[in-house]
Amino acid sequence: MEVNVVTATRKAAMILEKDYRISEIDPRVYGSFVEHLGRAVYGGVYEPGHPTADEQGFRRDVLELVKELNTPIIRYPGGNFVSGYNWEDGIGPKENRPRRLDLAWRTVETNEVGVNEFADWAKKAGSEVMMAINLGTRGVDAARNIVEYCNHPGGSYYSDLRKSHGYAEPHGFKLWCLGNEMDGPWQIGAKTAYEYGRVAAESAKVMKWVDPSIELVACGSSNIAMPTFGEWEATILDHTYEHVDYVSLHTYYGNRDNDTPNFLARTLGMDEFINSVIAICDYIKAKKRSKKTLHLSFDEWNVWFHSNEADKKVEPWTVAPPLLEDVYTMEDALLVGSMLISLLRRADRVKVACIAQLINVIAPIMTQNGGPAWRQTIFYPFMHASLYGRGVALLPVIKSDKYDTKEFTDVPYLDSIAVLNEEKDELTIFAVNRNIEGGLDFTCDLRGFADYSVVEHIVLAHEDLKAVNTADNPNNVQPTAGGGAKADAGKLTALLPKASWNVIRLAKRS
Repeated sequence: MEVNVVTATRKAAMILEKDYRISEIDPRVYGSFVEHLGRAVYGGVYEPGHPTADEQGFRRDVLELVKELNTPIIRYPGGNFVSGYNWEDGIGPKENRPRRLDLAWRTVETNEVGVNEFADWAKKAGSEVMMAINLGTRGVDAARNIVEYCNHPGGSYYSDLRKSHGYAEPHGFKLWCLGNEMDGPWQIGAKTAYEYGRVAAESAKVMKWVDPSIELVACGSSNIAMPTFGEWEATILDHTYEHVDYVSLHTYYGNRDNDTPNFLARTLGMDEFINSVIAICDYIKAKKRSKKTLHLSFDEWNVWFHSNEADKKVEPWTVAPPLLEDVYTMEDALLVGSMLISLLRRADRVKVACIAQLINVIAPIMTQNGGPAWRQTIFYPFMHASLYGRGVALLPVIKSDKYDTKEFTDVPYLDSIAVLNEEKDELTIFAVNRNIEGGLDFTCDLRGFADYSVVEHIVLAHEDLKAVNTADNPNNVQPTAGGGAKADAGKLTALLPKASWNVIRLAKRS
């Protein structure tokens, strides 16, 4: 028995120094996403007949859970949906709004919720709106008009139209997406890199003429596996570089072959994806001899695969059917934790990120129509990062035992990042133990933090890596305190439980 314990336990050491800094973390890296897809809006955000519904039909129980995540920005209204969306359908009296066929998801869109209602909901949630425009079936004209409607103070056709709809003050949306996944053949109005680059550049130009204060995100490749990846980024940025502020990245991971060690290693690919896009951005910067550094918006990321087969059986052309309703496991929460660490590792360039999505659709929050709302397993690492990952990302020096999988070699058992909040004199270490067979003997040299002590060690773990939370058992997987981390004379020690997400919070002793 003793031999098995020794074999299963691995070791990892880390060095942290105040001057080893990556960057100040942009809070918008903890953004999320609500698309008109499945029950994200209808039955998620909005359910007028629900016992908790407010005067506008928004579920108060959902709003309370969203507030727990403290997400500063929410991307809306898509996603694939936006490439066929006429934003004018969702404004004005609800009784006059058309019902449309949504070709992206083969459903019927009632347009009961549109830009004004979502702006109201986002305010209640304490979030800003990251607005996406349609560059699939629409173009430059619609792009300038929606910015005028949303952001111009008054005295013009569209701004006065907004006022007539009961919104005297402009919404002031500051961050805008120039379409969605325009390289994908599944996309309504998909385009070549040249076609997209031109329409995105012209749309960006006129949008900023209407409101020079806005920031814009150009569509990068839908994922790194696209055959045009790399060339797509280089081509579209050749056209848009001086007009936009960010380029997007999207990725989803799954464990279809039930290979947990390989699944937990997938963030090595995410790191490579981020670094590759940064390299392309910097190539275009050099080519154009530009002084501007382009940043990244990783505005779709998550685990997505559980619901794939169920989605094939959903009846088409219905209103708000249950689509993409992944029920997340403990091992999914571990990967989500590592994905957050991957984002923070490049906080110098990743300034916006959106977990996709927020409610019901591949989401940390689930609901029953007319019933309860609850937290999925992935809720917890996202919440912890959002609450405690504000400040400066520190560059850790890590030495860890490693393992190999069918896709990856030299995978560290320890995946970790640290965040220093100088205003509060707090240091937080986020750590994933990828070892599914045993604990991880973790030590950290806290150089420059000798006067810091452990405040809390939060652990998310479960004996069953396939454990889930449901409406009937919403607290099956939940974090616990008392993980056992200790700091003394500038050295931190902890035994990280097998297959666990850890949050070790330290504070300066007074």
